[in-house]
Amino acid sequence: MTGEVFAAIDVGSYEMAMKIFELDHKYGVKELDHVRHRMDLGTETYAKGTISSSHVDELIRILSEFRQKMKEYGATHYKAYGTSAIRETKDIVILQELIRQRTHLQIDVLSNSEQRFLDYKSIALKNEQFQEVIKKPTAIIDIGGGSIQISLFEKDALIATQNLKTGVLRLYAIMQTVHATRREYSELISELVNTQLAVFSKMYLKDRRVENLIIIDDYVSPILRRFRSEGKLVGYASNKEYSRFLENATDINARQVAKRLDIPEENIPLLYVSSILIKCIMDITNAENLWAPGVTLCDGIAYEYAEKKNFIKSPHDFEHDIISCAQNISKRYMGSKSRRETLQKIAVEIFDNTKKIHGLSRRERLLLQVATMLHDCGKYISMVNLGDCSYNIIMSTEIIGLSHKERTIVANVVRYNHEEFDHYGSKSPYLEGLSQEEYLIVAKLTAILRVANGLDRTHKQKFKDVKVTVKDKQLIINIDTGADITLEKGLFTNRAAFFEEVFGIKPVIKQKKMM
Repeated sequence: MTGEVFAAIDVGSYEMAMKIFELDHKYGVKELDHVRHRMDLGTETYAKGTISSSHVDELIRILSEFRQKMKEYGATHYKAYGTSAIRETKDIVILQELIRQRTHLQIDVLSNSEQRFLDYKSIALKNEQFQEVIKKPTAIIDIGGGSIQISLFEKDALIATQNLKTGVLRLYAIMQTVHATRREYSELISELVNTQLAVFSKMYLKDRRVENLIIIDDYVSPILRRFRSEGKLVGYASNKEYSRFLENATDINARQVAKRLDIPEENIPLLYVSSILIKCIMDITNAENLWAPGVTLCDGIAYEYAEKKNFIKSPHDFEHDIISCAQNISKRYMGSKSRRETLQKIAVEIFDNTKKIHGLSRRERLLLQVATMLHDCGKYISMVNLGDCSYNIIMSTEIIGLSHKERTIVANVVRYNHEEFDHYGSKSPYLEGLSQEEYLIVAKLTAILRVANGLDRTHKQKFKDVKVTVKDKQLIINIDTGADITLEKGLFTNRAAFFEEVFGIKPVIKQKKMM
């Protein structure tokens, strides 16, 4: 075999799952096995923020079984992730160390945006139909135990994404608290969910039309995958077909539903919750069609690994989605399109021509692009406290595809573009939690952004063309313009000083007047 065997482990809020995959350069990704264990961690952690010792013991036992299964298949690499139930545990570090000692497995914790991005990747990479579906107005509904993520697509671009704390387990726990009967679920869940959906609709939908809903969940999706209408995709249903399914499931008792659908009876309450939640979203979006592609987080983990190791090539540009999301955040806070495009062009030109000096990767280039788009979002709140307000907006806004740490880096780069830089060891609350390596990324990207911002200080996009070269300890910035750049040159020194401090080379403007 020319490839390798890879294991993907998902420590979820209601279930633990592992998939074994064979990765091959010729045949791509092939699933070999799928092991699942029901384990309700979410109800406990969402309520108390802790996991009981009995659940920890069970968690370790299941992971040990997973490890044994990995050995049987000869898995050479693995990735194991915890999601919201682990993420909301107060003693994450202690739990991770205990698991590592007992099972020799490292469980990393995904931020919400990372988790949803992997789910999204699994659809795009596993299903050829995805590219065709998102050409029309589409929403991906990713339903987890703790929350749901709604991501809107229009013309093959991600335009908005929002997380709502209305996950299946959270809603089910509320139903248990109020002692709701099954027949009361629909009315009570709709009342809870529609309040938040109404806000989402006002902010993002407005007059926007949604044709398709793509569903990722553990309860409704497997059932929809069993049915196939003539001439339609597997897992596809119209609004009317789905409404009929929901009515039929409500009219009979849980035991009959379990028998008819061939699923464990213990899953029926969560099936009801998830199906009602989907119906609420269908109603508020007026979506015509529903598609369950049948993917799991394990698929996303495997496909991302396979993509990084060049076993597969993505047909979809995921970086474009991150940039598109940042552009729409800028638009929401009244950012200038021409200004952010100019700033991005200059910043990227500097980044690309100083690679040997800064030593940063393509990923940091993406973070710089996002920072240029959000560089002045804080003006929406305050023209005076621009840096702090921009920082708070970015830290409070999910950018799907960026980890929490990457979002922190972007927020700091934007803040320090306007505020005095806090040096490492200064005990600044803004730099808290950043490693020395991450601090240096913030410093380097800030230095580049400050120079780019200095070249467009008056926001009038005076430069038609900017070329950057490095020569004799100078960053020579050649600009073609016939405009008066007295202000830009006069104010550039302060902006350039930090760049010289960070990289040891001095930025210099050289003007070539256009005729």
